[in-house]
Amino acid sequence: MNGFVLGGVSSGVGKTVATLSIIQALEDAGHEVQPAKAGPDFIDPSHHEAIAGRPSRTLDLWLCGEDGLRRNYRRGEGDIDGSHPSVRGTSSPAICVVEGVMGLYDGDGSSTAMVAEALDLPVVLVVDAKAGMESVAATALGFREYAAEIGRDIDVAGVVAQRAHGGRHEQGIRDALPEGLEYFGRIPPNNDLEITDRHLGLEMGGEAALPREALREAAESLAAERLADVASEPSAPREPIEPAEPVDATVAVASDAAFCFRYPATLERFRERAELVTFSPVAGDPVPDCDGVYLPGGYPELHADALESADTLAELGDLAADGLPVLGECGGLMAMSQSLTTAEGERHEMAGILPADVTMHDRYQALDHVELEAVDDTLTADAGERIRGHEFHYSSADVDADARFAFETVRGDGIDGDHDGLTEYESLGTYVHVHPESGAFDRFLEAVEANGI
Repeated sequence: MNGFVLGGVSSGVGKTVATLSIIQALEDAGHEVQPAKAGPDFIDPSHHEAIAGRPSRTLDLWLCGEDGLRRNYRRGEGDIDGSHPSVRGTSSPAICVVEGVMGLYDGDGSSTAMVAEALDLPVVLVVDAKAGMESVAATALGFREYAAEIGRDIDVAGVVAQRAHGGRHEQGIRDALPEGLEYFGRIPPNNDLEITDRHLGLEMGGEAALPREALREAAESLAAERLADVASEPSAPREPIEPAEPVDATVAVASDAAFCFRYPATLERFRERAELVTFSPVAGDPVPDCDGVYLPGGYPELHADALESADTLAELGDLAADGLPVLGECGGLMAMSQSLTTAEGERHEMAGILPADVTMHDRYQALDHVELEAVDDTLTADAGERIRGHEFHYSSADVDADARFAFETVRGDGIDGDHDGLTEYESLGTYVHVHPESGAFDRFLEAVEANGI
């Protein structure tokens, strides 16, 4: 699958809007588009899916490793055997548009440049042209030449000018670009191309999808066919993706506005190896008949009233006390706790599985790539095993004195700075989000199967 990476000159330059506009432009030109996101984000991919109509792939070297990164890129082509299912009834191969994270070279462990280099994909640079013309070219040239200075094999192919007007403004940018840097078009200023945000980032794509009319207007100012032509195939050998060994287990996954942070590859892994059912704690759904429960991250703090008044979390607490394995990540950890206090000081009862009380804050409490080492065998790792993940949360957990931790933090903050993974009964709650390429979800499925034997 051919693709290219959209790298920004900095955070806040408008990469997500540029990505969505390019997806629209390519689709309007008759191309299928497979979106992807460099970095561990859940929110930007939700906007990709709202426009492209298919899940956005997560491409993060820290979470996945190089081999896992390439496998996850290839999974965007279709089923596990590499066949490409047509989403819109065409047989043309999809073009992968990878939205970068932060600025092109920013990020410890998995920058956008590192992802582009690992996949050997060209970079299209998103430059804010609101107050510049020739300076846009100087910026792009600097980003292209900087790769050689740091010894990275990065091909900056050209630019998309964000917030650029037409006429003299656009022509000045185009004329100033040196040979070898192509002008791929512009995103005109438009208030309708603004995505509202809140803590943790932008609002989710299902809540605040950009209007199609505004995206189509922006798409008209982009050179869709030149973008399609610059896309290239990753140079790494295409090794077969082996099917996973099935387990005799059913996993129930919480899925609603409070539990919406999960990677597409996680659900795919569950479906490949087990039976998967979903339920909504916010709606008060009963816990399905299952062998284990996965509570992804999300926004339980925004739905604390509904979660407290529904019976689902109370039922889940009883089932966990009876030995049902429950795995919660970040928002899932919050829901598994004894209580959740909002930033406004309102206290809500949660599932009561874990000996902790969680409080929301106005500023984030942790943001980093994470590495954990298992103290003993636990739901997602064997004793002594290390797993990598990501943490980003505005809450803190006050744990009981006799609380038991499953992990020591090698990197990151975890729950108390030194540990992560509260464990009680057969259940585990962590602040860290992990990707299936870490092996954590395979360990979870195997532990769930063994628990049910």
